Amino acid sequence: MDYQTFINCIPKVNDFPLPGKRGHAIMAPYSIRRLYLSNEEVFQHENDSENYQNTRKASVLLYFYEHKDELYLTLIKRTIYDGPHSGQISFPGGKPMSLDSGLWETATREFKEELGVDLSSVSPLLTLSRVYIPPSNFLVTPFVTVVRKKPFFQLDSREVALQINISLDELIHLNIKQCPILDGSHKGVIVPCYVYKGHMIWGATAMILSEFILFLKERILI
Repeated sequence: MDYQTFINCIPKVNDFPLPGKRGHAIMAPYSIRRLYLSNEEVFQHENDSENYQNTRKASVLLYFYEHKDELYLTLIKRTIYDGPHSGQISFPGGKPMSLDSGLWETATREFKEELGVDLSSVSPLLTLSRVYIPPSNFLVTPFVTVVRKKPFFQLDSREVALQINISLDELIHLNIKQCPILDGSHKGVIVPCYVYKGHMIWGATAMILSEFILFLKERILI
C-alpha cells in the first residue's frame, strides 16, 4: 500500500468509530483480558477519564513512511534498564514534560529524542484508543502519522537498542501466537503476541497494533 492509498482509507473517526476495547482484547494478556471481558466499567471509551484519575499520562507514535511505493512502520527495541519495559519492542514515545503543549507534542518530541527525526511540520492523521498499562500505571494515547519520504534516522543508544521497520503489508498479515515472556517479573507467563523477525511484540504495543490492524481491515479489502 502506498502513501495516497493509505491516506484515502483513513476516514474521520466520527464517521467510523474505532474498534477500541474490541481490538485491544484480542492481544491483551490474560489478566487484562479478564477485565475487558468481565467488567464493562474498567476500560471505557477514550473520552471517559473517571477511571483514570490516578494514572500517569503518556503518548506514543505509529510513524509510517513511504519507501519504494510501500509504507513502513517504525518500532523500536528498548535498551536494558531497571524498569518494567526493559528490552521490550515498543513505539517511540514517553511521558510529557512541562513544556509540552499536549500529548501530540510529547510523542513527536520523544520521537526526535529517540530516533533523531524532527516532526515539527507533521500532523497527526489519526488518534487511536487509549491503552492502560498496569505495571507502570501509564495511560497511553497512540497517534498515527505518515510521511512520503524515508527520513534519516539517528538512534539514541541510551534509549534505543534497535530500530525495526515493518512494511504495512507484513504488519496487516502478522499471525497471532502464544509465547512465554522471556524476561522480567512475568517471565514464563504465556501471552498473545506477534513475532516479527524473531522479535516478540506483546502487551500494550500488541494491543495498539491489534486495534489499528482491525481498524484497517474493516475499512478496506485486504
